[in-house]
Amino acid sequence: RFAPPAYRQFSSGGACPSVPLSSPLPGVPKPVFATVDRQEKFETRVTTLDNGLRVASQNKFGQFCTVGTRFDSRDEILLTLEKHGGICDCQTSRDTTMYAVSADSRGLDTVVGLLAGGVLQPRLNNEEIEMTRMAVQFELEDLNMRPDPEPLLTEMIHEAAYRGNTVGLRRFCPAENIARIDRELLHSYLRNYYTPDRMVLAGVGVEHELLVACAEKHLLGARPAWGDAVAVDVDQSVAQYTGGIVKLERDMANVSLGPTPIPELTHIMVALESCSFLEGDFIPFAVLNTMMGGGGSFSAGGPGKGMFSRLYLHVLNRHHWMYSATSYHHSYEDTGLLCIHASADPRQVREMVEVVTKEFTLMAGAVDAVELERAKTQLMSMLMMNLESRPVIFEDVGRQVLATRSRKLPHELCTLISDVKPEDVKRVASKMLRGKPAVAALGDLAGLPAYEHIQAALSSKDGRLPRTYRLFR
Repeated sequence: RFAPPAYRQFSSGGACPSVPLSSPLPGVPKPVFATVDRQEKFETRVTTLDNGLRVASQNKFGQFCTVGTRFDSRDEILLTLEKHGGICDCQTSRDTTMYAVSADSRGLDTVVGLLAGGVLQPRLNNEEIEMTRMAVQFELEDLNMRPDPEPLLTEMIHEAAYRGNTVGLRRFCPAENIARIDRELLHSYLRNYYTPDRMVLAGVGVEHELLVACAEKHLLGARPAWGDAVAVDVDQSVAQYTGGIVKLERDMANVSLGPTPIPELTHIMVALESCSFLEGDFIPFAVLNTMMGGGGSFSAGGPGKGMFSRLYLHVLNRHHWMYSATSYHHSYEDTGLLCIHASADPRQVREMVEVVTKEFTLMAGAVDAVELERAKTQLMSMLMMNLESRPVIFEDVGRQVLATRSRKLPHELCTLISDVKPEDVKRVASKMLRGKPAVAALGDLAGLPAYEHIQAALSSKDGRLPRTYRLFR
């Protein structure tokens, strides 16, 4: 027989003296916890090269970096990226195009060279252009067939708000234009818009001096594939908000792709002009959007995820027939839109529109202090959580420097959010309500009120639609 050992075995496989779990383990040093002072330890540095191209960097711990702005083939690019553990991405929005690579920071020179080649030396051979035409055609067909109508409604609301100009022009290529796009047309576009003064080389997780050196090596004086001809047809238009309505009658009864059918719904989006992201009122509008239930925060998943937003408390909680209600804020360099997207059964379209117009008019009313503080805290929380991701930091650096030539750090934005007062929200909402609405409607629109009635409701004190009377029912 052996005496039992004087220690206790833990599930982790280690051995420790038999002491209560509430007591510190003997011999273990006292823990030192990190402190949070809401200050970012690395400022965003910006250098402008002789050709006008801006180089912006944000240092960050870790061996990987994300960089964006002459290889013989696509396969060679992918093999080169694999050597550095890299991934690449290209995204377009209404106002920017972004090329990005995340890779081991030791491959920075190779990565910047790859980006320079992709941006300035694209081959654009006929085979690739034809394949891209087919992909665009498929995307257009998919846009019109998908159960989620939000991308199509976003197109429609911009078309209604900025009729025939700037951000109101279609983001997706019209089907009749696909065949017209060839190498010459693409080079003409690139010649006008891919100029150094319109570019930012942004990097996260890199040393600024190294990034500048790589930019000077690969992007300063580089001759693009379309030659050295000067840009001659650059659109410098400023967005002109027009307001108006865009309607698309469509049978939404059979849009479900899965085994669980989606009920037939009519979708409407009502918007008013807000402001650009360069204006001081941008932050109050962002808080207002969060208060309504926007910013990607809307969810029925639990406290802090939109269940205290106005569109949840005032709309979905009170009107069981409303299928969804969400707020969006689109902001650009010279304009902005605050939208509410709602959906319901086609037989209740009029009631749905009136619910939305009432919520718009309530924005200019009293703002509860607790409600406002919750919205500000939620907005700051989303901001900080998003900026935990290196690609998001990269996009934030690139967009801010491209638009303003500098970057506000997260703690600066949090200070601006904290400073928003109830009167600020009321002021921007009242100003917004003085403008003409933009309306997009999709589905069975037999019950849709006239545009003039929607405009009258938004101009009224209570948001009610004008009463209509019919002699025959």
